[in-house]
Amino acid sequence: MDVQNRIRDILSQTIQQDYLGQNGDVSEQDILQKLRQQGVVDDLLQQIQFSGGQQASGGRPATHFVDREDKLTQPPGRKVNIDPTRRYLYFQIKGGKAFLEHIDESDPMPGQVTSFFTFHIHFRGQRFKSRPIPCACDPEIDEGFLLELHKDGSGEAGKMADATTMLSICDPVHVVLIKTEISGETTLVSSNFFEWRPVLVSNGARMTMLLELKGTGNENKVSAGVIDISLEIFPKPNKTFTQDILTAQLSLEKSRQSERERLFLVYAKQWWKEYLQIRPAHQDRLVKIFAQDENCINRPVCSYVRPLRGGRLLDSPRHAARFVNLLHHERVQALGGGSKPEQWTTMHAFLCRNRGDCEDHAVLLCSLLMGFGLDAYVCVGTKAKGAVHTWVVTVSLDGTVTFWESLNGHRYIHQPINPDAPPLDKQHRPKYPYKTVGCVFNHQSFYANNQPTDFVEVCQFDLQNEAHWKSMSQDALLSVCGVGASPLWPSLPPLCSSTLDPALASNDLEQQLRVLVYEHRRDLGLTTVWDDQLSYLLTPALAAYEMERVTGITAGNEEWQDSIKQDVLDGHTFKGFPIQFTHRNARRGFATCLKSSRCEEIINCRGDHVRLGVRVKVFSYPESACATWIMFACKYKSIL
Repeated sequence: MDVQNRIRDILSQTIQQDYLGQNGDVSEQDILQKLRQQGVVDDLLQQIQFSGGQQASGGRPATHFVDREDKLTQPPGRKVNIDPTRRYLYFQIKGGKAFLEHIDESDPMPGQVTSFFTFHIHFRGQRFKSRPIPCACDPEIDEGFLLELHKDGSGEAGKMADATTMLSICDPVHVVLIKTEISGETTLVSSNFFEWRPVLVSNGARMTMLLELKGTGNENKVSAGVIDISLEIFPKPNKTFTQDILTAQLSLEKSRQSERERLFLVYAKQWWKEYLQIRPAHQDRLVKIFAQDENCINRPVCSYVRPLRGGRLLDSPRHAARFVNLLHHERVQALGGGSKPEQWTTMHAFLCRNRGDCEDHAVLLCSLLMGFGLDAYVCVGTKAKGAVHTWVVTVSLDGTVTFWESLNGHRYIHQPINPDAPPLDKQHRPKYPYKTVGCVFNHQSFYANNQPTDFVEVCQFDLQNEAHWKSMSQDALLSVCGVGASPLWPSLPPLCSSTLDPALASNDLEQQLRVLVYEHRRDLGLTTVWDDQLSYLLTPALAAYEMERVTGITAGNEEWQDSIKQDVLDGHTFKGFPIQFTHRNARRGFATCLKSSRCEEIINCRGDHVRLGVRVKVFSYPESACATWIMFACKYKSIL
């Protein structure tokens, strides 16, 4: 706007015309009045972009997990408060290049729905999420993340990290790139651990560079794309290091971790040799000591698990089980045929994608149960049809053994069968789907099944009994899996609260379903009359269904049945159909409902005085996971 020159011209003109030759100073109020009359103040107010207002879509700041395109509770936007006594790393992603899978995609038209990228950042317990970025060969990103550097030591957390402290912070910045399709399906494009400390030896504690993002799984050697990033330390440290000091520090950390891993590998080989000497059949048991992550890096399985507290986001172990089972289950896809590829996704990448395989679910559930103080372990074994599977087991002080299925939230009490006892009736057979168990582990323990048979139904879970379970040395495990033992391996991220407004999302989805039912019945030549009171009366049933999924307890059923009987007149018939989804796509949900003969019978209901009802209730959980309950109902006059 060239504000300074405009103000200078107005001041000069005002003094020459109105105050020339007068004694005394020109008052500030007079000058402001002249500026208002000339329109300068109004122009300024229109041009200034206040933080917290509606910003241009291209310059929106990165936010703490706020999906601006959804039905959300919008937190008030405001400037980030920077504590001048703390040190920060400003990590900026300027733009992207060479995302060749999207070379044919053109810039979307305004309002056009397209697939999009989302960048997720995790650094020392801090998580950030970028705005949705339309997929393109050269995407325009322009996102910045302010990462706080701090010291972990007791009593030192309030001090500003000095140069020496920052040099010793070996936590990498975890950059996860997620692609979301138009249908809502998510794909893990890249999971990159970025070493940020070269900025400490750069001029002015600021540097720019190109970062190549590799693919995941079988494509971990292939470039997914390149991002242009810049790093800057605030405030700038007084002391700087030479490149030689940084190189020496990084080499020392890498050699220490390599030595720890080498010694553990030597120990694991010897331990495995001793295990095979006990019984040759142990060769065929599923004793999983190492697993590959999404970047094909072999790590001890114990390093994937660590006690994780949900803060105030989860109220009980059963709420944790419900949350984990709402995360989408998807097997790792392989190019071509053959056996299933192995991939144990790191926790941050799994939560960002919101979907993963049974191993990812079991590791997350075990970590949460340990956070609630339970003695929990991940089990590796097979299901009834021989497929490799993982689940969670907890052992109480009184010896009660409980299986937790992370994919559906079911719990099973394990009562081992005495193989020497008489044959059992079919009704006494175990209800759980597990067939064999090879090993169990958590963050500091690893036990291999040492019993004559590995069938779950006869297995004793007295883990301290060396005759039944062969354990690894806890010291050996902690040397590579303990806190701080292998800093180059990723730490567990904190859970993020849901940004979903359940009431708003429920109402929106319900209105969409009403339109879909109206159009469906219109195509069949049927009229549609909605009964709002009937729809409202379905609410307690949906709340009871969700409570039953969480706690296993059914409550309020008598009151709900009584309310329905009061509403349905004599001679009329009531029918209802409840169903639950883990998404909020109206058309997808409606198409699935129509596949059920019971639901189709309700929606296509013909007769006298037909009244339809539909109720949607969305229950939100951390990480934007949700349980969407839908219930269709109808009442009509029976014709005998």
